[in-house]
Amino acid sequence: MNAITSAPAVQTVHVPLGERAYDILIGPGLIARAGAEIASRLKGRKAAIITDEHVAPLYLEALVASLDAAGIVSAAVVLPAGEKTKSFEHLIDVCDKVLEARVERNDCVIALGGGVIGDLSGFAAGIVRRGVRFVQVPTSLLAQVDSSVGGKTGINSRHGKNLVGVFHQPDLVLADTDVLNTLSAREFRAGYAEVAKYGLIDKPDFFTWLETNWKAVFSGGSSRIEAIATSCQAKADVVVADERENGQRALLNLGHTFGHALEAATAYDSRRLVHGEGVSIGMVLAHEFSARMNLASPDDARRVERHLKEVGLPTRMSDIPGELPPAETLMEAIAQDKKVKSGKLTFILTRGIGQSFVADDVPASEVVSFLREKHG
Repeated sequence: MNAITSAPAVQTVHVPLGERAYDILIGPGLIARAGAEIASRLKGRKAAIITDEHVAPLYLEALVASLDAAGIVSAAVVLPAGEKTKSFEHLIDVCDKVLEARVERNDCVIALGGGVIGDLSGFAAGIVRRGVRFVQVPTSLLAQVDSSVGGKTGINSRHGKNLVGVFHQPDLVLADTDVLNTLSAREFRAGYAEVAKYGLIDKPDFFTWLETNWKAVFSGGSSRIEAIATSCQAKADVVVADERENGQRALLNLGHTFGHALEAATAYDSRRLVHGEGVSIGMVLAHEFSARMNLASPDDARRVERHLKEVGLPTRMSDIPGELPPAETLMEAIAQDKKVKSGKLTFILTRGIGQSFVADDVPASEVVSFLREKHG
């Protein structure tokens, strides 16, 4: 499927899902074009913009101006920043304010922010009036290459991360690469973990390209756009083949089962660990566990760790500031993970770089023993 097409300085990845098909636009200046792009695709002329207190001062005014110029009336909801915003409390607040803005089914909810805002806004859009149109304007690298694409939305529960939500595909994704210039080095690195993930799933040549070109990706320009477009295309291909994660879409969770457990263990405290950092450690653990199970060479795990460490990401549990709970407690978080089916543990393991696969019924005793060893 050759879905990437070029326009001046912008690439488009098309997600062909029949009546729910949509485009992902990747390149500079897309917030300024947002009103025109939305108006050309959607019938409604009202929008509720959901954003957070970090992003709003940077981009809300420009987005509202773009919508105004296209004849779209908007109302903004500004939420606290951080993972803890993905809660029932804020979901209720967002739903009420979307209804107060009189957003109807042909109108849209616009998520202006990172993965937290995208997940929460998409969930609200999926349940208000039993589903209104939804546009993603992701402002972090992680959101641009992962959470904004594919329609998985949700919030966290006291039982774990992303355990409450719906599948609700966006109608448009506008990945403005200019906004990435305002990210901290730590935030950009965290997003890069998800970029590397696509190479490790089934694109070994892409991982090799990243090993050579990662500095150019970090610097910006055409290499950054290329890396984002390749990542979005990779995710789009998987989503089209398995939209509701009944099979191969689970491959996108490489590193996430371990990573989510570590996030829960740090109480989602971003001072200690953010999602992409958890994924980075999780991907190394997944490759090391695969080697332990004699599925892959230890050299592959060392190669993954070497690259992620080179770009400045944490790769070990010991890299997380503060104390972690014992292996048994981490195991409880893994057992609660949404990728457990009929009580059996499901992991994404690997037979080598770019050779990931879904492993059902992984022995819990092996996982606990491995975690004890890695916990130190």
